[in-house]
Amino acid sequence: MTPGEARASKQLDAARANTEELYAFLYRMPKGADLHNHLSGAVYAESFIRAAGEDHLCVDPVALAFIKPSVNGCLTGSVAAAQVPANQHFYDELIDSFSMRGWVPTPGVTGHDHFFDAFAKFSGTDPKHVGEWIDEVAGRAASQNEQYLELMDTPEFSQATLLSRQVPWDNDLAAYRNALLAAGLRDEVAVDRAHYDRAEATRNELEHCGRANEAIACRVKVRYLYQILRGNPKEQVFAQTLLGFEVASADPRVVGINYVMPEDGYTSMADYSLHMQIVAFMHSVYPKVHISLHAGEIAPGLVTYEGLCCHIRLAVKQAHAERIGHGVDIMYEDDPEDLLREMAANHVMVEINLTSNDAILGVSGKDHPFPIYRQFGVPVALSTDDEGVSRINLTHEYVRAVQSYDLHYSALKKMVRESIEHAFLPGASLWQAPEAFGHAVAACAQDQLGAEKPSDGCAAFLKQNEKAGEQWALESRFRVFESGTSNP
Repeated sequence: MTPGEARASKQLDAARANTEELYAFLYRMPKGADLHNHLSGAVYAESFIRAAGEDHLCVDPVALAFIKPSVNGCLTGSVAAAQVPANQHFYDELIDSFSMRGWVPTPGVTGHDHFFDAFAKFSGTDPKHVGEWIDEVAGRAASQNEQYLELMDTPEFSQATLLSRQVPWDNDLAAYRNALLAAGLRDEVAVDRAHYDRAEATRNELEHCGRANEAIACRVKVRYLYQILRGNPKEQVFAQTLLGFEVASADPRVVGINYVMPEDGYTSMADYSLHMQIVAFMHSVYPKVHISLHAGEIAPGLVTYEGLCCHIRLAVKQAHAERIGHGVDIMYEDDPEDLLREMAANHVMVEINLTSNDAILGVSGKDHPFPIYRQFGVPVALSTDDEGVSRINLTHEYVRAVQSYDLHYSALKKMVRESIEHAFLPGASLWQAPEAFGHAVAACAQDQLGAEKPSDGCAAFLKQNEKAGEQWALESRFRVFESGTSNP
């Protein structure tokens, strides 16, 4: 342990007794990457209400959800979203409807249902706001000493959906792919790339990137994971998956794909094996596209015990997932110890979402597999999942992890490093071997980690390898933090 690490470790131990002191310490600590972050779920309800007002949307006061206006304005009984902030009680009700704020269990309404129902309630705002959402999330990340985000997002896929209904399903997946491409599915790639062009232009303008008054949010590197909606019919899931792999192959900003929607849904459960076959097939065609999959976001009682058998296993062994999101039911899988050993040996990382696992699944503390993953040497990193819906941030997750599992500074630093190590960034790693932190590659082995001016050979290596460059930047942030000075 270096003197700086010893200093930080002592400060963490001193802060444990008081949650607010612990939060302040962890807020300043470098946290690397948030790799499991749904863009729509990361936006706070207040921002959605503001945007809805600008878009002239209405609110259904019974459903507490946005609705489209008629040609003559809001229908009788509904309320203009722009008027909601003037009524504090109604404003509070809408925020509670869009999030887990103030939620308590009631008969027939679970945390799972309230959480997932929120997404439909705040949908409908104009896509022009996407750049604003990225700015909001990046700004929140920057203030907490984060440096990299992989935001899950679903750009336009209406043409893919239309083609999936027109082109007959074929159990020969290669033939079905060829038929969809022949029908023009690839044309939608340009539409989705334009989506990110507009969003990033808005973000850059809001943050004054490249100017003298540049916001700190500009320093947060943002990449995207293409979300596929697995609750849809198999033809549509295949078409959207194909579009996602095509977009990721064409646009370096889209670094991979992921499947979303409740894993316990009827279609999600019934077609899970088929979905893994689809991803495996796409991987064989597009081997450079990275894969992270929601798997194991289920628990006893939510589905049958038989349904807990093998989602993580199929994602890892069949679909070539490099990262697993949630992974909560690992110990209910067939031969879990074998699977854990394989995940550790193959460096399959688990994106840990403590707060949402508690809210959605009722799994927390000693009932959560987080310590088991660490015991088996499976790389893990904390992430937020849907920080806006959960009303949290990444610092909150670190506080929760420290208080729930008595984590020490060395464990936190290792998880932070693992977050960048397993980011879907191009290029080689700074480290000689996965998770072997402290042993840099030959080009940088003689340099002080995170030095402001690395040697010529090391600087050239960092420039050629984006991942290594981010890892070097993280080491620089740790040097500053552990010295007791302000963040870079």
